[in-house]
Amino acid sequence: MLNKTTFLRVFGRLGRVFGQIAAVWLATLVPAAAADHLRLAVQKTGTFAWELAIIKEHGLDKKADLDLEITQLASTEAEKIAIQGNSADLILSDWLWVSRERSLGSKLTFYPYSSSLGAVVVPAQAPFKDLADLKGKKLAVAGGPLDKSWLLLQAFAKRSNLDLKRQTEVLYGAAALLAAKTVQGEVDANLNFWNFCVDLESRGFRRLIGMETVEKELGAKAPVAMVGYVFSEDFAAKHPKVIERFLDIAREAKVILAKSDEDWQRLGPQIGIKSEAELALYRQRYLDGIPHRPVAEEAADAKLLYHILAETGGPDLVGPGSELAEGTFFRPQMEN
Repeated sequence: MLNKTTFLRVFGRLGRVFGQIAAVWLATLVPAAAADHLRLAVQKTGTFAWELAIIKEHGLDKKADLDLEITQLASTEAEKIAIQGNSADLILSDWLWVSRERSLGSKLTFYPYSSSLGAVVVPAQAPFKDLADLKGKKLAVAGGPLDKSWLLLQAFAKRSNLDLKRQTEVLYGAAALLAAKTVQGEVDANLNFWNFCVDLESRGFRRLIGMETVEKELGAKAPVAMVGYVFSEDFAAKHPKVIERFLDIAREAKVILAKSDEDWQRLGPQIGIKSEAELALYRQRYLDGIPHRPVAEEAADAKLLYHILAETGGPDLVGPGSELAEGTFFRPQMEN
């Protein structure tokens, strides 16, 4: 027979075993808390799409307990419609558009994503040394007459009494089309977006002037993040941790892209890159555009450039706002 002490010891052990079994059984009955949902509208061919692919590939979304619903769209305009129609929580756009929307009553806000812009690209053997040499030449401009880079370039040129709009033959069009015309020799110079400039440079063209130089000459202290994550103030107020966790994993994805040769090798075919030299240049331009400054410094330079853009582009570009709208730049709690 068991004495009292032995009986209690055995009974206690059995109790702990049954308790553990019960805990496991209950865990199977109670569902795990659902990950926080975030709807993203993304241009199918943009850099944001493959940055999100890195997030998925490395499981950064799961680590942050985020359920990312990604909708790929054909254009940046479609992204704007998506967030305005509340079918997306976050898109990629520029602070100029966000400021315009805020001046019209919207409560969108912006957080820096990239300072990568474009450049004026010319054939390697062309005799052009500066913008003044383009007088009377054909200049292709991607993005149309209200493109931010084009307006800034005009403002910069006017400081040297050069009116690019009047003194060159300007051809507007889609970035890919104008890049093709540049390769075919139908234009003398091309102001294009950074990724198309990389393609042209890999084909033997050279940069006559980069937009980072233009920004600096216009008074900016450093390259300005023109493109950023855009979401509503209401969403950020209701889901502050969701936004901050997403910004955290977006930064982590950029760190991975800064270090990982393997990920770039995988991305190359997806982006459409055909050579190792082009891939190396594409990678360098992308990494150069990663913002490292405090948001307050980005906002200060944005205010300066806003005045120049407003003067050059007028109400058609900026709407009724004479200043960069208050609240355009989002300030995460971690940076306050």
